[in-house]
Amino acid sequence: MYIIVGLGNPGREYVNTRHNIGYDVIDRLADEAQISVLERKHKAVIGKGVVAGVKCVLAKPVTYMNLSGESVRELVDYYKVDERTELIVISDDISLDVGQIRVRKKGSAGGHNGLKSIIGHLGHDGFARVKMGVGEKPKGWDLADYVLGHFSAEERKAEDEACARAVEAIRMMVAGDADGAMNRFNTKKEV
Repeated sequence: MYIIVGLGNPGREYVNTRHNIGYDVIDRLADEAQISVLERKHKAVIGKGVVAGVKCVLAKPVTYMNLSGESVRELVDYYKVDERTELIVISDDISLDVGQIRVRKKGSAGGHNGLKSIIGHLGHDGFARVKMGVGEKPKGWDLADYVLGHFSAEERKAEDEACARAVEAIRMMVAGDADGAMNRFNTKKEV
């Protein structure tokens, strides 16, 4: 069984913001796999179903980004999964261009407070992740204002395409081919 967690913030004001791209990927994956993500449990909104022939729990923590680890810890403990091999976390990444994705088997938080919280609650950084590029913060901007800002129409189109690629990468990871997903999707997207 896999737990697939998309990071974001609950509330209407955060819909379509850079920080909520993890929620967007979960929504797209849920639609394609016909999984209803509506049940409130473990400080998240979750849904259970099958992705790539494997039982999965899709989750969107409702703890707000900086406390995402609380929800992930509860999910991992309740479903008794090995978070080193059966957990995938989807997050935004300002060091990647808009529309770029990066698959990793493990890694540091890279300054991302949601990942930092998860690493703190799990006690390690050895879990898989899909990082969604949201572009670098413009000079002079506050980081929080930038990641809580909305995509332009052009950026939204690139992000929708990136979400489709992320879903494909997640399917490969769940099917046991994380290396293949990295080889296929960790290239710079040509614009």
